[in-house]
Amino acid sequence: MALFIGLMSGTSLDGVDGVLADVSGIGAKALAHAHRPFDPALRAELLALNGAGGNELHRAALAANALVATHAEVVRALLAGSGRAAGEIRAIGAHGQTLRHRPHEFDGTGYTVQLMNGALLAEACAIDVICDFRSRDVAAGGEGAPLVPAFHAACFAEPGRDVAVLNLGGIANLTLLPASGAVRGFDCGPGNALLDLWCQRHRGQPYDAGGAWAASGRVSALLLEALLAEPFLDREPPKSTGRDLFNAEWLDARLPAGLAAADVMATLAELTARAAGDALRRHAPGTRMLQVCGGGAFNADLMRRLQSGLPGVVVQSTAAAGVAPDQVEALAFAWLASAFCARRPGNLPAVTGARGERVLGALYPA
Repeated sequence: MALFIGLMSGTSLDGVDGVLADVSGIGAKALAHAHRPFDPALRAELLALNGAGGNELHRAALAANALVATHAEVVRALLAGSGRAAGEIRAIGAHGQTLRHRPHEFDGTGYTVQLMNGALLAEACAIDVICDFRSRDVAAGGEGAPLVPAFHAACFAEPGRDVAVLNLGGIANLTLLPASGAVRGFDCGPGNALLDLWCQRHRGQPYDAGGAWAASGRVSALLLEALLAEPFLDREPPKSTGRDLFNAEWLDARLPAGLAAADVMATLAELTARAAGDALRRHAPGTRMLQVCGGGAFNADLMRRLQSGLPGVVVQSTAAAGVAPDQVEALAFAWLASAFCARRPGNLPAVTGARGERVLGALYPA
């Protein structure tokens, strides 16, 4: 066995998912899973750091330390739950928490920032830590995202059939796995970020469980049209995005007066489903299987909207393919850590637009 730990905290800011994985085969097989939610104060600070504010360097440094505490707790839970010792783990692949994602902007190169104190995590866990996976792709002229399509190809591609994988995290990204084998992928629009924002604002809850509130509202054609007019949705790949675009300011600038909160929620759910469905039809019209992962796979209303907008396509959770939807991205970063250790490239230039294949990540030895 080749044992790696993958840790993922995504744009939905719901906490840290971790897997202990065997990466000795083509993909990665989860042997244990653990999740720890963020402390509300840390979540609020991470969300605030997505935008400009005072004393950012100091606040970000302390937030990184607090972030490591949650990550280390997940690692300890994985080791305890699997009966493994730290010395048996080859490395930890830690994505970190994205605060800003602005590739190509400002000076032609731009930047991407995933908050993570890799040295502190290595010190806390006594395991090699590999993090900062996105920066090398950006340095090579790429978007730095999405990085999961190569892993999706290893896990979900089917001979003789066009398959797609939709990750519904805070942002939605789509991986296209055609029978020809020419993997493509890109961010296709908002996932849960706007839904969670609206639910927190109006109900004081971090997310709409099962999409029940969204299901109670009616879609506003006027608002949906305004949201779908966002130029990013029509941009050709390679492309990636984040809370830098799909945030409270973006939404508030498009809201008509007098619309009921439940109707806004329903419209935001329809936006997520429509943007993903439109992207699939436009870029892979022959696809008949859509595997859904991420937190959105547990949202029954969102899954129903996806299926309704994609007649003739089987829309299902990746659980049906044997991979729990809340473990896919953590598995991907365990897999990317193994690629780093073997000095294999982790990016796909056809996906990110980088000038070529690159080994991704930075190592903090135990």
